[in-house]
Amino acid sequence: MDLLSRKYVIEVVCVVGALGPVRYGEIESAFGEVSTSTLSTRLDELTDAGLLMRERYAEIPPRVEYDLTDEGTELCELLKPLLRWVENRDDTEG
Repeated sequence: MDLLSRKYVIEVVCVVGALGPVRYGEIESAFGEVSTSTLSTRLDELTDAGLLMRERYAEIPPRVEYDLTDEGTELCELLKPLLRWVENRDDTEG
């Protein structure tokens, strides 16, 4: 719960789930205003928690891609009803 409650964690899981495998710049562009250090920290935390996998390719320039692990995919699927609920509330309030 501690990890999930951190800023941008749920969003990162959903973005990578929707776009993955995805590069850092694509994740960053999916967010409005997020600092590079915060996003990098969240990606590292999610990778360390086993929810994301990070693959670095031996290319020049270096290429790194992120994708959900099986556990990350399971979490993403569990979050979808919550996101639909939030979206429906926004529609009724707006």
